[in-house]
Amino acid sequence: MMIPVDPQLISLAMEVAELRAALLAAEIGHSDLFARTHPKHRRSAANLIHYVELRKHDLRKLQTELSVLGLSSLGRCEASVLATIEAVLGVLSKLACSDPSPVTASVSLGQGDELLQHNADLLLGPAPSQRSTRIMVTVPSEAANDRSLVSGLAANGMDIARINCAHDGPDQWAAMISHLRSTNRPDASQVRVAMDLAGPKLRTGPMQLGPPALRIAPKRDELGHVTEPALVWLTATDAAVPEDITGHGIAVVPLDDPAFLERCHRGDRLQLTDTRGSQRHWKVEQHTTGGCLVSTEQTTYLTTGLHIGYRDAESNRIDLAMVGEVPRAEQVHRIQRGDQVVLTRSLDPAVGTSEGSVHHIGCTLPEAFTAVGPTERVWLDDGKMGGVVKTVNPDYITLIITDIRPGGANLKSGKGINFPDSDLRLNALTAKDLVDIAFVVRHADMISLSFVRHPADVEQLQNELKRLDATEIGIVLKIENVMAFENLPELLLAAMRSEHLGVMIARGDLAVEVGFERLAEVQEEIMWACEAAHVPVIWATQVLDTLARTGQASRAEVTDAAMADRAECVMLNKGPNITKAIQTLDSILRRMQDHQDKKRSLLRRLRSWDRE
Repeated sequence: MMIPVDPQLISLAMEVAELRAALLAAEIGHSDLFARTHPKHRRSAANLIHYVELRKHDLRKLQTELSVLGLSSLGRCEASVLATIEAVLGVLSKLACSDPSPVTASVSLGQGDELLQHNADLLLGPAPSQRSTRIMVTVPSEAANDRSLVSGLAANGMDIARINCAHDGPDQWAAMISHLRSTNRPDASQVRVAMDLAGPKLRTGPMQLGPPALRIAPKRDELGHVTEPALVWLTATDAAVPEDITGHGIAVVPLDDPAFLERCHRGDRLQLTDTRGSQRHWKVEQHTTGGCLVSTEQTTYLTTGLHIGYRDAESNRIDLAMVGEVPRAEQVHRIQRGDQVVLTRSLDPAVGTSEGSVHHIGCTLPEAFTAVGPTERVWLDDGKMGGVVKTVNPDYITLIITDIRPGGANLKSGKGINFPDSDLRLNALTAKDLVDIAFVVRHADMISLSFVRHPADVEQLQNELKRLDATEIGIVLKIENVMAFENLPELLLAAMRSEHLGVMIARGDLAVEVGFERLAEVQEEIMWACEAAHVPVIWATQVLDTLARTGQASRAEVTDAAMADRAECVMLNKGPNITKAIQTLDSILRRMQDHQDKKRSLLRRLRSWDRE
């Protein structure tokens, strides 16, 4: 007796079979690419090619039809694409009474997760016993002189220390790493070291210095009443400032006469006439060797050469000292919507301008002047202001500011410039990077390639590592611009020629380039592609940033940290409350790993609604 077969099952089986054929054709078409990958990554490279081909098809209708039948909807197939397709096709074929020729998948079901975990262990080190996601922390400059700072970070949960080669230098890096290597963690494992190459970061050029001036002001409430006096540390010129003064918002004012400071006593009232001709009075709160701590409830403007004095109670004479060299702050451009900003090839210090002016400022990368075109977008200062290119010539790029907060903003020197629509043909490795690599390969466990755009950038780094006989060091690709995101599959295949590799989602510059509204979508797509390639991901930039800086987390960033559990590593930036941030992140990650794994919700027993 013939059992009638549902035509829909036959149609579904044919559709899935056609999808499988497309994946196999893509693998054949790109065989030259994955054939060049490291032998340990060949299967992963094939799986990545299958995934990229899969996502070229709109599968939403097919997913719904498969779900109705109780079959896999392909929504969790990243780690084993062809094996998942083959399993679905096998079930459909039996239901439809057909018998397609089976295909052996390069990565079997379950094997993809094992490969990803293995690769993560090789690059990032084994995960801690109670959480599967590692914690990377950007090490501050102070770590070079403070071994206890480093040991404290490690003791509270830091698994990987990140050193940014854009800051400090070899002597400081060596000291930091010496402290890290001698630090014993609670589980006896060693902290791994990652070093970021600075790369060709575009920044605004220098600004001219303003006059030597210092504004000292107390804190006031909404009605202008003083709620907290301003504190000033008076010290001898060139004298060291005590540690309990630095970093506490206390102004430092040098005086030309150290003996004057010795003659001051607690309770003395100092007098001066500030730059506006206003009479001001300061009170000596504390007198110690090397300086005086004074307070004032009057806003005071100081400059070099002003006199500070007091009347000696015993002799009734006026004792005077002169203010020493006051720092000269850089000028700024005050920018408003509709203003023109002219980026110049010249890096001569620019003169600060007010709103409504045409603002000129240097651009540190001359290649931009031949790569940028009219109507292309430009973002300045990490996305705080944006505009479009009006005109370009060999020496100037003129922008019209179209996106800025109400009331305008200041543009200063050394601020980032992003050209998301422009194909900047820059070498990812600068002359500085080539020098720094020689240090990195001797001291670090992994090297991060900043501002990568094309597979040739990866190949350049690999060739340099080969020249230095350092091919075993881990390579991390920092995805922080539109070009890198669009070229991600090719970048991964190029990086897979090395044995140890990973990807960092550098969400700061990436958000500026792709648009803040697209960041969530883009970071998900990066995560999926990396899972298909079995490449570990570092989730970076502004994780618990407010907590690290201020000591109190925002609700939004706690949710963001919880979502970061799907990555193999989460990076924290430095801040005065970094230890608290590490502890909080550690707690969040431990809790979340019982609830989710990549895109899959884990159905552990919930006790939230138990009535017992």
